Amino acid sequence: FPIKYWDRWLDEKQAHLFVQEAKAGAKARDVLAGTKLAALRGFGGTEGETGETLPATWMPDGKGVVFVARTTRDRAAYAPTPTHLFAVALSGGEPTQLTDGPDSFDDPVFQPDGKGLLASHRTGGDGKTYHHQRIAAYPWPFDGKRRVALTEKLDLSVVKFVASADSRTVFFTAEAGEQTKLFSVPMTGGAVKALDVPKDGCVSGLARGGAVLVANVDSAARPPQVARLDLAAGSYRVLTHFNDAKVAQLDLPAVERFQFTSAKGRPIANLLVKPAGFGAKEKYPLLVVMHGGPAPQFKDTWGLRWNYHLLAAPGYVLVLTNYSGSSGYTEAFGQAIQLDPLKTPADEINQGADEAIRRYAFIDGSRQAAAGASYGGHLANWMEATTTRYKCLIAHAGLVTHATQWSTSDSIYHREVGNGGPVWEQNPVWREQSPTSYVGNHAKGTGWVTPMLVTVGEQDFRVPLNNSLENWTYLQRLQVPSKLITFPEENHWILRGENSRFWFGEVHAWLAKYLQ
Repeated sequence: FPIKYWDRWLDEKQAHLFVQEAKAGAKARDVLAGTKLAALRGFGGTEGETGETLPATWMPDGKGVVFVARTTRDRAAYAPTPTHLFAVALSGGEPTQLTDGPDSFDDPVFQPDGKGLLASHRTGGDGKTYHHQRIAAYPWPFDGKRRVALTEKLDLSVVKFVASADSRTVFFTAEAGEQTKLFSVPMTGGAVKALDVPKDGCVSGLARGGAVLVANVDSAARPPQVARLDLAAGSYRVLTHFNDAKVAQLDLPAVERFQFTSAKGRPIANLLVKPAGFGAKEKYPLLVVMHGGPAPQFKDTWGLRWNYHLLAAPGYVLVLTNYSGSSGYTEAFGQAIQLDPLKTPADEINQGADEAIRRYAFIDGSRQAAAGASYGGHLANWMEATTTRYKCLIAHAGLVTHATQWSTSDSIYHREVGNGGPVWEQNPVWREQSPTSYVGNHAKGTGWVTPMLVTVGEQDFRVPLNNSLENWTYLQRLQVPSKLITFPEENHWILRGENSRFWFGEVHAWLAKYLQ
């Protein structure tokens, strides 16, 4: 275990580190071949959507590398599997483990002066399913006892970081509310400074060349472009203009924001998106979109799979609620759904819809729909089971029974932790927050009656096909108007252009059938 990941079956192959001279005909050499580390049953790298990797960086003297690996991958069914930093000489020999314990480390990079090592760091071993990513700094040569937690006092999750050319500062991006913004912190620790870049939208792909920082900048109304960051002025200069002419032909209203206090007293942030050609005196149906994760959040950023403006285009106002469990806010907020995975997030989403209807006269509260994928699909199925407020629902890759998802997904232990223990111990969360536990609502007319479109990729190993088939079976047995669409070659995401076009067409048709 595990036997699969994302959209592929796993076998006995391992990720190894190879070195090769930069000249024609040079042979690659496996620096992990024959090591005790690679022989461990639990040895592995970091799993990603494109495969397994061992993230690595050259040591300052060029005589070795620091890399990321795990030694407990074989325990993934019943325990956390933290990633750690290792060092290995290019001349060969057994790798040295630099970090240990329950915390995870990743993304190693050396300071330009070679006197320090930076890495991303996540806390582990405390029984929580979510933690902010932070930055750890070590002296080089390595001394684990002298670690400095550079962003410990910043209650936000770091995305990417780079060291300044003079090795005195770390620049990094972090999820901040409904944006990803740029920050800095002294290399030796101290106060984090918000650099107010960008003022709207998001920054990503941060990189440094000499003393110059570049990044991608975008917003929900602007596709990403490469920009040079001017920290002194708190601005940036766009260097590329790939889509300017096409975007100029589109009506893409800027996203708006509103906040309310939930029934549990939590501040809940929301985005509102208006359709093209918006008229303030018109009345528009409301489409509530629920994000996946749950750890990501809705941001003012350009998206392809669930593009805000494409969803709004037929004439809908979108409300996007960052419910409890979303990242971009405090770590406690991200952890707030432990033992409460669906009910409170769904309540907050419904409260967000109510607040939008109360605030904005152009929303027609009699015509509401909701849609979501992955965790958002779980929430769409919870809405199916527990409310009749929506005219129709759309669920992509969602669960209807926690035990089914737990037993068939490629990632299972976090759900056990989040639900308070193994499924066989009968913790109430497994039953009380599974949509299928409320099939009895159908007879009462309080749930399992809303028309639903169900979509899923057949190569999805994260929320496998069987979950959507289970949902479909219940819908058909209860004679709920419903439609099932499977994509044989797609995984958790609908990525192929022709399939994405078809999916959006089906979504628009389903919404039009019940909202127009």
